[in-house]
Amino acid sequence: TMAQMITTYLSKIITFLSLRAQSRGVLLVFFLLLTFQSFASVILIPMDDEGQENHLKAYGITYWVLAKQQKVQWLLNYRGGSFILPDGDAIRKECQIRGVSFEVLSDGQAAQILDDISSPSQNQDAVILEKAPKIAVYSPKGNQPWDDAVTMVLTYAEIPYTTIYDTEVIGDKLALYDWLHLHHEDFTGQYGRFYGHYRAAPWYIEDKAKAEELAQSLGYSKVSEEKLAVALKIRNYVIGGGFMFAMCSATDSFDIALAAEDVDICEPMFDGDPSDANYQAKLDFSNTFAFTNFTLERNPIRYEFSSIDMTNKRANVPRESDYFSLMEFSAKWDPVPTMLTQNHTSLVKGFMGQTTAYTRSQIKPTVMVLGENKINGEARYIHGIKGKGFFTFYGGHDPEDYQHRVGDPKTELELHPTSPGYRLILNNVLFPAARKKKQKT
Repeated sequence: TMAQMITTYLSKIITFLSLRAQSRGVLLVFFLLLTFQSFASVILIPMDDEGQENHLKAYGITYWVLAKQQKVQWLLNYRGGSFILPDGDAIRKECQIRGVSFEVLSDGQAAQILDDISSPSQNQDAVILEKAPKIAVYSPKGNQPWDDAVTMVLTYAEIPYTTIYDTEVIGDKLALYDWLHLHHEDFTGQYGRFYGHYRAAPWYIEDKAKAEELAQSLGYSKVSEEKLAVALKIRNYVIGGGFMFAMCSATDSFDIALAAEDVDICEPMFDGDPSDANYQAKLDFSNTFAFTNFTLERNPIRYEFSSIDMTNKRANVPRESDYFSLMEFSAKWDPVPTMLTQNHTSLVKGFMGQTTAYTRSQIKPTVMVLGENKINGEARYIHGIKGKGFFTFYGGHDPEDYQHRVGDPKTELELHPTSPGYRLILNNVLFPAARKKKQKT
């Protein structure tokens, strides 16, 4: 760094003067050196429970610094996953404006923290974040930011994103982005399985008509065929090195669509023709990202896709005790899952969704479980590798709205600035910014 260069240079001057100059000159240079070192500093953004007033906007500050082509250090397992930023008046002012707590450390103090973190006895590490990832959110054009937890928290944290949908995906625009979030979509072409309760609702009729019109405009005769084409494009994006994050029904419906690539699993009310006979036996689980050996829900009236989801198996999980625990990983040997589980608590409030949690026995052994409810035998937060890319699935709809229903008011994140459940989303947003290490074999 510039500070180190100047320090080295001054040290050489001191050595020279100690041999050739009078003691008064040497003392003067010593004084200048010590004065310079005392002013060299960095900014620490603490992310523990006590030190940070707004965890969610702290991610926005970190992204803002990265967007200015400045590097950040993410201190894994140190004070809740804190960040070290370069010091500067602009950064200090931005923290103050956004209400983000920060501490100013001297270079010497920061070096001591990094030295402590590097000790083999500490389950901690420092990861360098190098660039602000370009973010795409897959979502219907008419949706508002509060219709989806990810768009809501990105907006609140002041992290920019671009909304894309089927036209852009089919048109091969995914390559423009580093990180992709899947809205609570139904990639099977069954319109979210809302038929049983809402088939007469004006919004359902309108959404179905729009989906059919869009599919036809893109050259597909059925919505299920068009949604499969979108799922395959997203699959290829991940295999090629993309980062994909999905929540709620976008997780299991995505894998179901891939497993049913050459199989019609839709009943006539969805696509106008009968489903394939014995379609369950024709599923190809080798095509999926995360799930295997699941059984599809054959009754079109039921608001459920398959046995993957645990929503209807949670009768013994009362709301007041509905929590899931985050797994602990080795920061030095498993930095990826460690990054994704950074938090100021290891216990996170549960929340419902169309797809709330995943049946543990139907998750592929190659997929890591990052968060689980052991009492109910369910996984809530999972992560895996596909080709050169990564995917993360997060069950539930809104971390601060326990049982979100159609028509419910939006969540006000100003009331939840330290939400552990929302922090998990933002961990994934920053994940692509990390300097890539060679994967261990």
